[in-house]
Amino acid sequence: MFTAKDAFSSFSVDDLAKARQFYGETLGMAVEEGGMGTLSLRLASGSRVMIYPKDNHEPASFTVLNLVVDDVEQAVDELNRRGVQTKIYDDPQLPTDSKGIAEGEGPEIAWFKDPAGNVLSVIKV
Repeated sequence: MFTAKDAFSSFSVDDLAKARQFYGETLGMAVEEGGMGTLSLRLASGSRVMIYPKDNHEPASFTVLNLVVDDVEQAVDELNRRGVQTKIYDDPQLPTDSKGIAEGEGPEIAWFKDPAGNVLSVIKV
Protein backbone atom coordinates (compact mmCIF):
# COMPACT_ATOMS: atom_id res chain seq x y z
CA MET A 1 0.00 0.00 0.00
CA PHE A 2 1.22 3.51 -0.82
CA THR A 3 1.60 5.75 2.21
CA ALA A 4 2.98 9.28 1.93
CA LYS A 5 4.61 10.65 5.06
CA ASP A 6 3.86 14.27 4.09
CA ALA A 7 2.73 16.39 1.15
CA PHE A 8 3.20 19.90 -0.17
CA SER A 9 2.14 21.88 -3.17
CA SER A 10 4.24 23.89 -5.59
CA PHE A 11 3.86 26.33 -8.44
CA SER A 12 6.14 28.19 -10.82
CA VAL A 13 7.01 31.85 -11.26
CA ASP A 14 9.05 33.70 -13.87
CA ASP A 15 11.05 35.84 -11.40
CA LEU A 16 12.08 34.44 -8.02
CA ALA A 17 13.23 37.82 -6.67
CA LYS A 18 9.83 39.39 -7.40
CA ALA A 19 8.12 36.37 -5.81
CA ARG A 20 10.29 36.68 -2.68
CA GLN A 21 9.39 40.38 -2.37
CA PHE A 22 5.67 39.84 -3.02
CA TYR A 23 5.15 36.87 -0.72
CA GLY A 24 7.56 38.04 1.98
CA GLU A 25 7.05 41.81 2.05
CA THR A 26 3.70 42.52 0.39
CA LEU A 27 1.85 39.54 1.89
CA GLY A 28 4.02 39.24 5.02
CA MET A 29 4.46 35.49 4.71
CA ALA A 30 7.47 33.52 5.98
CA VAL A 31 9.69 32.92 2.94
CA GLU A 32 12.77 30.70 3.16
CA GLU A 33 15.37 29.48 0.70
CA GLY A 34 14.16 26.10 -0.42
CA GLY A 35 17.32 24.69 -1.98
CA MET A 36 18.01 24.09 -5.66
CA GLY A 37 17.01 27.68 -6.48
CA THR A 38 13.52 27.51 -4.97
CA LEU A 39 11.61 29.36 -2.28
CA SER A 40 9.57 27.78 0.47
CA LEU A 41 6.53 29.49 1.94
CA ARG A 42 5.84 28.49 5.53
CA LEU A 43 2.11 28.65 6.17
CA ALA A 44 0.51 29.37 9.54
CA SER A 45 -0.70 25.75 9.64
CA GLY A 46 2.90 24.51 9.51
CA SER A 47 2.55 23.35 5.93
CA ARG A 48 4.76 24.64 3.18
CA VAL A 49 4.48 25.55 -0.48
CA MET A 50 7.41 25.43 -2.86
CA ILE A 51 7.86 28.18 -5.46
CA TYR A 52 10.23 27.39 -8.29
CA PRO A 53 11.51 29.45 -11.22
CA LYS A 54 10.57 28.39 -14.72
CA ASP A 55 11.90 30.12 -17.84
CA ASN A 56 8.78 29.41 -19.91
CA HIS A 57 6.39 30.02 -17.00
CA GLU A 58 2.73 30.36 -17.86
CA PRO A 59 0.45 31.65 -15.09
CA ALA A 60 -1.92 29.09 -13.63
CA SER A 61 -5.50 29.58 -14.80
CA PHE A 62 -6.80 28.40 -11.43
CA THR A 63 -6.27 29.39 -7.80
CA VAL A 64 -2.89 28.07 -6.65
CA LEU A 65 -3.08 29.30 -3.05
CA ASN A 66 -6.04 30.15 -0.80
CA LEU A 67 -5.19 32.28 2.23
CA VAL A 68 -7.74 31.76 4.99
CA VAL A 69 -8.74 34.95 6.81
CA ASP A 70 -11.34 35.89 9.43
CA ASP A 71 -12.57 38.94 7.51
CA VAL A 72 -12.30 39.00 3.70
CA GLU A 73 -13.26 42.67 3.35
CA GLN A 74 -10.62 43.73 5.87
CA ALA A 75 -8.01 41.55 4.11
CA VAL A 76 -8.98 43.04 0.73
CA ASP A 77 -8.70 46.57 2.10
CA GLU A 78 -5.22 45.81 3.42
CA LEU A 79 -4.14 44.15 0.16
CA ASN A 80 -5.43 47.15 -1.80
CA ARG A 81 -3.45 49.50 0.48
CA ARG A 82 -0.37 47.43 -0.32
CA GLY A 83 -0.96 47.86 -4.06
CA VAL A 84 -2.57 44.47 -4.75
CA GLN A 85 -5.51 44.57 -7.16
CA THR A 86 -8.33 42.29 -6.00
CA LYS A 87 -10.93 43.11 -8.66
CA ILE A 88 -9.57 40.73 -11.32
CA TYR A 89 -12.83 39.11 -12.47
CA ASP A 90 -15.64 40.92 -14.26
CA ASP A 91 -17.82 38.02 -15.28
CA PRO A 92 -21.59 37.53 -14.86
CA GLN A 93 -20.86 33.84 -14.12
CA LEU A 94 -18.64 34.92 -11.21
CA PRO A 95 -20.15 38.12 -9.81
CA THR A 96 -18.00 40.17 -7.47
CA ASP A 97 -18.54 43.54 -5.81
CA SER A 98 -16.48 46.66 -6.50
CA LYS A 99 -13.63 45.30 -4.34
CA GLY A 100 -13.60 41.91 -6.08
CA ILE A 101 -15.34 40.02 -3.27
CA ALA A 102 -17.70 37.17 -4.21
CA GLU A 103 -20.46 36.25 -1.77
CA GLY A 104 -23.55 34.09 -1.77
CA GLU A 105 -22.65 31.14 -4.02
CA GLY A 106 -20.16 29.69 -1.57
CA PRO A 107 -17.60 30.99 0.88
CA GLU A 108 -16.77 34.69 0.86
CA ILE A 109 -13.69 35.01 -1.34
CA ALA A 110 -11.62 37.54 -3.29
CA TRP A 111 -8.98 36.70 -5.86
CA PHE A 112 -5.78 38.48 -6.84
CA LYS A 113 -2.60 37.69 -8.76
CA ASP A 114 1.04 37.43 -7.83
CA PRO A 115 3.69 39.18 -9.98
CA ALA A 116 3.93 36.05 -12.17
CA GLY A 117 0.18 36.14 -12.88
CA ASN A 118 -0.75 33.14 -10.70
CA VAL A 119 -4.19 33.41 -9.06
CA LEU A 120 -4.39 33.53 -5.25
CA SER A 121 -7.30 34.21 -2.93
CA VAL A 122 -8.28 35.39 0.50
CA ILE A 123 -11.16 33.29 1.72
CA LYS A 124 -13.30 32.90 4.81
CA VAL A 125 -14.16 29.26 5.49
